[in-house]
Amino acid sequence: MLLHPTSLPGIAGQGSLGPAARRFVDLLETCGFSVWQTLPLGPTHSDWSPYQCLSVHAGNTRLVSREDLVSRGWLDASALASGDSLQQARAGFDREADPAEKQAFADFREQHAGWLDNYALYQAIRLVHDHKPWPDWPAPLRNRHTPALARFRKSCTDSIEQICFEEFLFFTQWHALRDYAHQHGVLLFGDIPIFVAHDSADVWSNRELFSTDDQGNPDVVAGVPPDYFSETGQRWGNPLYRWDRLAADDFNWWLERVRSQLELFDIIRLDHFRGFQQYWEIPAQEETAINGHWVDAPGAALFERLAAEFGELPLVAEDLGTITPEVEAMRLRFGLPGMKILQFAFDGGPDNQYLPHNHEPHSVVYTGTHDNDTTLGWYEARDRDGKQDVLDYLGNPPDPMPWPVIRAAFASVARLAIVPFQDILALGSEHRMNTPGTTKGNWQWQFDWQEVPGDLPAHVHGMLYRYARIPV
Repeated sequence: MLLHPTSLPGIAGQGSLGPAARRFVDLLETCGFSVWQTLPLGPTHSDWSPYQCLSVHAGNTRLVSREDLVSRGWLDASALASGDSLQQARAGFDREADPAEKQAFADFREQHAGWLDNYALYQAIRLVHDHKPWPDWPAPLRNRHTPALARFRKSCTDSIEQICFEEFLFFTQWHALRDYAHQHGVLLFGDIPIFVAHDSADVWSNRELFSTDDQGNPDVVAGVPPDYFSETGQRWGNPLYRWDRLAADDFNWWLERVRSQLELFDIIRLDHFRGFQQYWEIPAQEETAINGHWVDAPGAALFERLAAEFGELPLVAEDLGTITPEVEAMRLRFGLPGMKILQFAFDGGPDNQYLPHNHEPHSVVYTGTHDNDTTLGWYEARDRDGKQDVLDYLGNPPDPMPWPVIRAAFASVARLAIVPFQDILALGSEHRMNTPGTTKGNWQWQFDWQEVPGDLPAHVHGMLYRYARIPV
């Protein structure tokens, strides 16, 4: 099942890692699902996009369960929906936490110091400067002059402590949720965006690894050329890596990034896998992605280094879009499964790689992803002939959409089948998570438990059993 935690029901319109997340795990277990896929878990900008995070290591503390803080005695129940609830929780922690809990906080800070110190400092400076991006900060802070940073740390110690404490809460609750999921036979499947947000602690503290000018602004930015999603391509705006410097440092920046995600997840999707072999470089002054060009990247060397450090990794390659033979060869060389999207299957002829009869076991099949319309919305938007093509291929099934497409995913030979929760709930386009190329109205969808039919677990369990996706 694909569901980002922000889509869980929660207090004040935001999901959390508490009771609702555990209830969702219970639902997965009852249905027969054994994998929960999420989007990246990092702290977001005001657009809430998890693909443009403020840190590649930190967690989104909006997801911290206030209910669980009440149960631990660190927060009063009357403050559940309060805007300063995490500040109150820190006061409660200082007052009520036992020595083992306080030692756990100290251990967390020591274990994650490699990224946490810079992230907390970055967030504290950003807060003081009205959330302006770091290139707009005063030059001594923007350029990380040691005396200026030391003075700031001294003047904003409490704010920095608060940020570290909130990250401790996130990681503590996520690990508890992961343990709960494992106890119920559910693995957690995460997502690593290939690129990093320009306004992030990572670029600010590692400017030498990114293509920026003296003011910290990108010279060139990332994106993709015109494709299925957009006639003008997608100008993501992320600064591009200086791959030569990453390689000269033995790819240690990437090693630490992967290490952080392995702490959180059992399986990891590599977003925009093509970019590890070739990436689309766009001059920063261009308003669209049209006038870019492909540049070679040392992905093979990176994956060799990852393999040497971690051994066999549980990675999935997001290999959608135009994939060259070189990209395919790199994916196969490192044994990474690719993705098959059923919504892409019904345009073209019988050789379309996304049609189920062309699937291969070493792959992951999806009805659709977070970037697609819901499957019901996708089907309803097709013209009469397009709808009939889908029905003819699927044998003109009697059950309503999107269940025939879900059934096709479960019946695929692909080793792993992933279905967005919107599809399981048979929801339409108004419940879409993201529309690529747009900047408003995305990433905000939440479901309500009342939308979950009482007979859903039995229905899904029967389908999973029929297609041997749960033990016989």
